[in-house]
Amino acid sequence: MSYETLNKISEKYLLLIDSYISDILKGEPELLYKAAMHLIKAGGKRLRPMITLASSKALGGATSEAKAVYYASAVEILHNFSLVHDDIMDNDDFRRGIPTVHKVYGINWALLAGDLMFSYAFLTPYLAIKSGANEKEVSRAVEVIAEGSKKIAEGQGYDILFEKTWDVDEKDYLKMIYLKTGALIEASSKLGGIASNSNDEIIELLGEYGRFTGLAFQIKDDILGVFGDPEKTGKPVYNDLRRGKKTILVLYATSRKKEWKEFFMKLFTGNQSDEEIKEAADIIKESGSLKYAEELAKNYYNNALEKLNSIETLGIIKDEESFKALKELAEFSINRDK
Repeated sequence: MSYETLNKISEKYLLLIDSYISDILKGEPELLYKAAMHLIKAGGKRLRPMITLASSKALGGATSEAKAVYYASAVEILHNFSLVHDDIMDNDDFRRGIPTVHKVYGINWALLAGDLMFSYAFLTPYLAIKSGANEKEVSRAVEVIAEGSKKIAEGQGYDILFEKTWDVDEKDYLKMIYLKTGALIEASSKLGGIASNSNDEIIELLGEYGRFTGLAFQIKDDILGVFGDPEKTGKPVYNDLRRGKKTILVLYATSRKKEWKEFFMKLFTGNQSDEEIKEAADIIKESGSLKYAEELAKNYYNNALEKLNSIETLGIIKDEESFKALKELAEFSINRDK
């Protein structure tokens, strides 16, 4: 698929969001704000704000889009805040092809930058009042963002806990990736509905679309974390295996055979050789785990599409191009190569 509509809207929204965040996130001390903008300036997919803006325009037209840009900016700032703190916890050296915030500015400034971004994520929605949003709408938007933020923290907590145990199954994994990734994409979708003054039914359908898209996106991310092309992903080959990540690929494979589980348990204790890492990837393929993960992601994509179709049958779409972009974005989430 060419994703022509998605690419067109993406170019527009990337410039729009980056411009708004640059205008919003500035102040003194200068070093603190430079640290806060470090990761944002490095780019990114801008998936979450794109969903907010596209869904707002699809259901409410240009007027709703003008309000939604503040909610979309808030979501992107919050997302980047979580990445800054994630990188500190994981002691990662690079993100988006550049050194991480704590590697450039030090841990203290990185923590402060994250705190600053977290604050702006809740201040920014109130700027929508300038574009016609009322206080009730803004209050609801802030509530949705706060709920998403809470779930991100819970998801990160589960992720840390899972590093120390093998008492983890597929249900645990799906809960964790929903909280850590899917919940904020769900919130992004709901914010578009709020900006367009949609009713509760539509907002919930949009949220379900975002949740399913987020799950599909993260499962694909886990696939790319092992089998992605380093030239495209910017990460080393078999990266997640080297880091001992218990993704759906590993959990499914280790549930197939006792000896496979024993192999991965030993592998993830550290000091793996390249041959052992390659063997782990081969086991994932042999076990059917790769195929299973791909089918699981596809099922979530189909569920996301079903929610959009439910909205479409109501005859309330005001901007067909934006609505088509939402469909393409869901498909892109499982077909991307980076």
